[in-house]
Amino acid sequence: MADLIVMTQKNYDDLKKELEYLVKTKRPEIIERIAEARSHGDLSENAEYDAAREEQRSNEGKIAEIEYKLKNADIRKEVTDTSYVHLGSVVTVYDEDLEEEQTYSITSVTEVDVMAGKISVESPVGAALLRKKVGEVATVKCPDGTDYSLKIIKIS
Repeated sequence: MADLIVMTQKNYDDLKKELEYLVKTKRPEIIERIAEARSHGDLSENAEYDAAREEQRSNEGKIAEIEYKLKNADIRKEVTDTSYVHLGSVVTVYDEDLEEEQTYSITSVTEVDVMAGKISVESPVGAALLRKKVGEVATVKCPDGTDYSLKIIKIS
């Protein structure tokens, strides 16, 4: 059985929009570029053709990935309660080892952007923070076997 992918209704709707674009707009554009490149003759030395085929493979991979996510979506109601950490929370934590504060947005796996501070509920940090309250300490279990602690300062 496939793993369920936790997401909000907004995430689900955004994925459906992206899928529609990839299937109804981008796929036909790529097919047209392939046909145009084919018309130029010898395909063995046709960089245009190779590039279009690679783009087609990439697009079809994205389509398959989004279809899988939509098929296995576990849609969760958006919660506005700021008394504990949940999907959609913005959490400020203090890392005593690094002596610094970090702010994370707890998102579904479909929205992860580590550089922007958006982490998944399924990541080690996200999972450790779930259901914690301000003042509590979350122990993050790293894949390499080490642990570290984050104290929750603020939830919004």
